[in-house]
Amino acid sequence: MEWQEHGVTLLPLGTLFSAVRLPGLLVQAVAASATPADIDAVLDDAMQGGPVICAPRHQRYYALVPASVPRTWQQAVEDWQAADVEVFGRGTHLGVPRLAADHERPDLQSYWSVPMDSPAMLCAPLCVARFIAAGHDFLATRAAEPDAVDTASPQTPVTGLRHDGRR
Repeated sequence: MEWQEHGVTLLPLGTLFSAVRLPGLLVQAVAASATPADIDAVLDDAMQGGPVICAPRHQRYYALVPASVPRTWQQAVEDWQAADVEVFGRGTHLGVPRLAADHERPDLQSYWSVPMDSPAMLCAPLCVARFIAAGHDFLATRAAEPDAVDTASPQTPVTGLRHDGRR
């Protein structure tokens, strides 16, 4: 009913899944683009089809991961805070968009950057960790050498993946 009325519903985290919040700047750095379609393609490849939600108004992405990640990846979770990454589990809720919501509708509060194929399919924690490390390294390099990298120009995503626009 909430999906019908509001386009999103609040789901509790920490039971079926948890979420890793990725700042838009980090995601754009890895994607080497600010274009939603480009970002979606990079996230799809990097997360190996694992579901990711975008909250465009706040420029944040939420990778859905196994419920155990806040506990089993505790040291990594603490390290990720330096990159403005947060992990949410028990005691928090996430606004989850209806399944048909995608970047084609810019008026949406949130949409699926990488749609959920099935409820049991989540992002592998190692894929998320690699994505965060790549973004953190890219941003650190850019901060150290601001003239060395121009994020507005097209380039190969930091992950080394090339995309032809297909999903």
